[in-house]
Amino acid sequence: MSLKEYFENALSVEDYKAQMKVNKEEMQQIYEQFDAPEDDRLNDLKDRRLRVLAISEDWCGDAMMNNAILLRIAEQANMEVRFALRDSNLDLIDQYLTNGTSRSIPIYVFIDENFDEVAVWGPRAEEVQAFITDSRKDLPAKDDPTFEEKSKAKHKLAHDAFLSTPAFWNGVYTSILNKVTK
Repeated sequence: MSLKEYFENALSVEDYKAQMKVNKEEMQQIYEQFDAPEDDRLNDLKDRRLRVLAISEDWCGDAMMNNAILLRIAEQANMEVRFALRDSNLDLIDQYLTNGTSRSIPIYVFIDENFDEVAVWGPRAEEVQAFITDSRKDLPAKDDPTFEEKSKAKHKLAHDAFLSTPAFWNGVYTSILNKVTK
């Protein structure tokens, strides 16, 4: 399928939120608490009339935080956002693998009026990736009997940090704008 077909078949923001079973309230909480800084680049984005195809899933903590920030940017820049669920669109996510191997989400594909790709962002801002890497450095090997329990604790740590760290929200905001306004 083409980007146009993926976009046209993707969920509207309202439909994406309606189907959410995980992280719905948390995503809304971040959205409501995030005060997007003023940035002149938003006016340039408005003029470009971009759309965003967001590859996401509601169970993903990164998506919980990043989608809230993306929606604020989209509001300010008058960009239509549609959501393609990763797990039902493996052919799509496989075009945007992280490090060439991982189906990490969210991935935001910015497309112009002709449905041509102009930028791709995701799955994390640099400072968020640094936090995740640092927090997971002491995990035991995957074959260690305590790995699952300790890994779940690290996911909870990240989830809680994503909910309560405005510096991460600002980092995501800046990272997305830097990517799409190059």
